[in-house]
Amino acid sequence: MSAIEPTSRPQDEPLRSRLRAEKPPSHYWRRWTDDAPAEEPATTLAAKDAPAPKPDAADETTATMPAAAKDTRKHETGQTPFRILIVEDDRGQALFAQSVLHGAGMQAEVEMAPDSVIGAIERFKPDLVLMDLHMPGRDGMSLTMQIRQRPELLHLPIVFLTGDPDPEREYEVLESGADDFLTKPIRPRHLIAAVSNRIQRARQRVPLTAAPQLTLNPETGLPTRAYLMLQLGNALEEKTPGGLFFIEISGTLGLRERYGYANFENLMAAAGRELALAAAPHPLARLNDNSFLALAKDLDADSMAALARRLRERLGQHDFPVRADESLRLAGAVGYAAIPHTFSDTGSALEATERAALLARQQSEGIAAYTPPEAGDEVGFSLSDADLELAYQPIVSVAGNNLAQYQVFLRMRQADGTLVPAAQAVPAAEMAGRIVDLDRQVMERVLDLLSQSQSEGRLLRLFVSQSPRSLAREAFADWLLQDIAARGIEGTSLIIDLRLDDALIHSVTLRQFCNRLMTAGVQFCLSQFEPGREAEALLTQLPLGYLRVASRYAAAHNDPALRDQLRGMIDLAHRMGLQVIGQQIEDPQAAAAMWMGGVDFIQGNLVQGVGSDLGFDFHNAVL
Repeated sequence: MSAIEPTSRPQDEPLRSRLRAEKPPSHYWRRWTDDAPAEEPATTLAAKDAPAPKPDAADETTATMPAAAKDTRKHETGQTPFRILIVEDDRGQALFAQSVLHGAGMQAEVEMAPDSVIGAIERFKPDLVLMDLHMPGRDGMSLTMQIRQRPELLHLPIVFLTGDPDPEREYEVLESGADDFLTKPIRPRHLIAAVSNRIQRARQRVPLTAAPQLTLNPETGLPTRAYLMLQLGNALEEKTPGGLFFIEISGTLGLRERYGYANFENLMAAAGRELALAAAPHPLARLNDNSFLALAKDLDADSMAALARRLRERLGQHDFPVRADESLRLAGAVGYAAIPHTFSDTGSALEATERAALLARQQSEGIAAYTPPEAGDEVGFSLSDADLELAYQPIVSVAGNNLAQYQVFLRMRQADGTLVPAAQAVPAAEMAGRIVDLDRQVMERVLDLLSQSQSEGRLLRLFVSQSPRSLAREAFADWLLQDIAARGIEGTSLIIDLRLDDALIHSVTLRQFCNRLMTAGVQFCLSQFEPGREAEALLTQLPLGYLRVASRYAAAHNDPALRDQLRGMIDLAHRMGLQVIGQQIEDPQAAAAMWMGGVDFIQGNLVQGVGSDLGFDFHNAVL
């Protein structure tokens, strides 16, 4: 039996899906490591039929597995990722536990030889040791006592994970010096929670002065985003006059596709250095993948306008090397807002500069100052006069099961009864600077539904889209985690949709958000997926559970080339442990093509159209 019990699934779900959940495919554990290849995913569509590489002979004979992640760079919070040493003699169980911890954003190394554990601790410096009880040659209790004999390891958390059914064994383990005792099989969420909570308590015992606050990003040399936001908060609290500048690099999606992830990151780092020189002596930080934020104190209106021009001109007048024989100049938009203005917090100030940047895109000079919205400013309709409504469409398993799961759609109903779709409501909210508020309202409705269904003993899973601008807010992630915990919601019942276009532009910030929410069990779906080098690289960079193919693949039954491409995508997704959703299925031929291609779920009018209720009969659904 595996060490980790899979998340509960309906009994009639196909064996293939259960096996994917029980035992991940080869190299699955590397999906979320910081040293995973960014430009070339583990398996690409171009090489999907190539034979899997054979393991090195040394890998088969050595007792110690290689560390999964050697990158120990600190986060912007100043803390390193949690580090766990797994002491386990069963290779399969060790790798599976390792993959679960990696999925939660932790670093984990496996040691299979008990005699080498002390050396591994000294080298890897773990926050916690996850110890097996029964191992050949030496059991976990004697090894724990040996660890406790060292003064420097006296407070190192040691948690046992064992399948020993003897209840008296737990007391013996704790008396040997262990901190906790977990019984196999164990669910991934339980393992993640037990490990992370124990490490958090251990780190809190360390004096705060032992971890100096990180003010510079070690990769870029620029101030960190956290530091700049702290300075902004102080400026607002002290009512210090000045300006906040949002600089957005244009055309970054095309740049990433043309030059690849590594070259793109080098290009953004170079752009940041030039912008920092233009902003000096004022601090400038990288905010997202393609945007930067500068805070300039003690500037009047004319000086702020001059600084905005200087920032944009710096991008357009500098030659940025992108390859050995190629360089380019960058275009961008600069939005800025005067502070303290009437901003109550850093979030509202940042929202104002983002709105100004949206306006700057439409200006020939690429610069715009923030002006407070007036009544009637919303695009196409008035957000203030519209009521939010949700609509739903079933997502049905092709093999059939009883789990009720729906895609959530946003609607805004105007005073005259007209329904405004999300395609119109979302841009209006962005232009009005209200997208975060709108996303939060949608999420609150979704959490209400999940909480109610859970209290009634009904299984419900909801897929909901959110703007990357909302997910980039640390405060939004904090609120969502707290609300899920306060309501006692099963995190796996919530799946957040990430659109491919957004993920390509905001992969760094989205990954940070995903890693935080995964601790609560929340899952993620990459939507509107189409093959491509950069798109496939995202599958290794984001902790995904689902993949929704682009709507054009609903016509794969009429196009052999499209059908082959669909099969290649599905095969790649399944190799990486993802479940695939086919959308906008309108007729039986389209459903058959999806079935033959190997999708796990379908949604579309063939199953049921978008409606206002959650009463679809999943038990008797026949495709």
